[in-house]
Amino acid sequence: MSFSCPLCHVRLTRSEKSFTCPQGHQFDMAKEGYVNLLPVQHKRSRDPGDSAEMMQARRAFLDAGHYQSLRDAVAQLLRNNLSTPSAILDIGCGEGYYTALFADVAREKGAETYGLDVSKVAIRAAAKRYSSVTFCVASSHRLPFEDASMDAVVRIYAPCKAEELARVVKPGGWVITVTPGPRHLMEMKGLIYDDVRLHAPHSEQLAGFSLQQEQTVAYEMKLKGDEAVALLQMTPFAWRAKPAVWETLAEQDEFCCQTDFSIHCWQREV
Repeated sequence: MSFSCPLCHVRLTRSEKSFTCPQGHQFDMAKEGYVNLLPVQHKRSRDPGDSAEMMQARRAFLDAGHYQSLRDAVAQLLRNNLSTPSAILDIGCGEGYYTALFADVAREKGAETYGLDVSKVAIRAAAKRYSSVTFCVASSHRLPFEDASMDAVVRIYAPCKAEELARVVKPGGWVITVTPGPRHLMEMKGLIYDDVRLHAPHSEQLAGFSLQQEQTVAYEMKLKGDEAVALLQMTPFAWRAKPAVWETLAEQDEFCCQTDFSIHCWQREV
C-alpha cells in the first residue's frame, strides 16, 4: 500500500528518498524515515500540533507505564477483531507509544502499520524510535490514503471527520476510538477549576459505521510530583493551570489521580 497525494489525491509512488505523483508533486523522505504530507496551505499555524516540550512530557509519562492498561486493551481489540488485515492506521499517533504495540499486532497478522500526526516534532521522534512503523506528518481531516485502504483505524483522543474514516476504511473494517470517561483526571481538574464537572457521556455517531462494542478502562494512578507535572503538561488543562497548580503538583510525594477511558469499536458497514 502507498500514500496518496494530499494535493491531487492520486497514488504516490515511492523512490529511494521521496514520494511523487503523476502530477509531479514530490514529498521528500526525512532522514529519520518519515514523510511530510502536510502542504503549507493545509496548515492552520506555522508549527501545528504538540510542541517539543509537550511531546517530551508525554513520552516521559507514557514510558513510565501509567497508560499501559489502555494501550494493552486497544491492542487486544485489534488482535480479536482483525483476521487477515493488510494495513492499520493510528491517527494522532504522537511520539508513537501506542502505535509501536499496534505494529506488533499487525506483524503477527502480516499487516503494515501507519502512524499519522500533525506535529512534525512528534513524528520525527516517533520515526527515530520505531522503525517498524511508516510515519507521516499529515492532517487527520485530509487523510493521505486511498479509498478503502485500511482494515483498522485507531483514534485515541484525535479528531477526524467521519466522512474521511468512512472513505479510507474497508467495508467490514474497524475504527477504534478512545475518549475520556466521566471521571477521567478528576483530581487534577479539581486543582484547576472551581466547579469540577464530569465529562459528558459519549454521544458520538459515525455515519457509515455500526457500534459493535464498548469498554471502560479505569484505575487509580499514584504519581510522583514530576510525573504529575508531565501529565498536566500533556493535557488541555495545562492552558488553564495557574503557576500555583504547577508548584503544588511538583511538590507532591504522591499524587493520586483517577483514569477513566471509554473505548468504542465501530465496524464499517458493508
